[in-house]
Amino acid sequence: MFNLIVTLLRGRAHDAERAFADRNAIPLLSQQTRDAANAVQSARRAVAVAIAQNEQEKSQHATIMSRIADLETRTLVALEKGSEGLAREAADTIAYLEAERDASEKAQAQFTTAIAKLKGIVRAAEARLQDLQRGERLARATEQAQKLDLAAAGSGLATLDEAEETLARLRARQSQNDTIASVLKEMDSTPRSAGIIEKLANAGCGAPLRSSADDVLARLRTRINNAA
Repeated sequence: MFNLIVTLLRGRAHDAERAFADRNAIPLLSQQTRDAANAVQSARRAVAVAIAQNEQEKSQHATIMSRIADLETRTLVALEKGSEGLAREAADTIAYLEAERDASEKAQAQFTTAIAKLKGIVRAAEARLQDLQRGERLARATEQAQKLDLAAAGSGLATLDEAEETLARLRARQSQNDTIASVLKEMDSTPRSAGIIEKLANAGCGAPLRSSADDVLARLRTRINNAA
């Protein structure tokens, strides 16, 4: 008997909740629309931040390239003067900067991919938001028209259209969250794979990821020999 009473109370509470949602469908829809607009605005800011970070990475890359070129010129002079110790020290610095250059280029490639995906998500979200806003305006107009019809006919029909539109928007929002989660998961997996590749390269498995001082000196000596 107690279980039946509990079940009955739960059923009545559910019915009351649904009735409340139906009576307040338009305010609920308006708040959901505002929440969606805020989410889209946050996504736009995220894209802007990613673009700014990529531009900063490009600026750092240009600085690195300038330093490498300057050091190579000075190292050539040192080699020509027979300053092997100074040339080797400079070559080691060049090798380090080349590793920084390669890391910067990889970061830029990752930024470019992520920005393109984020832009696609934002464009899709903006289109859905526009549809949602038009739907809200239509729902408000429909509700006013239905109120006139109900007042004229004395009918007590429920506002099922608004509830169905709210359900459709909730499902659409969940689908968008799944897409964003998938993109973030893919972005998170890239650095992990890059770290494994670096460990393998450092262990002598496959081609090295950065040139050594010996490689730089050999390249510069070849340049001197070719110029002679």
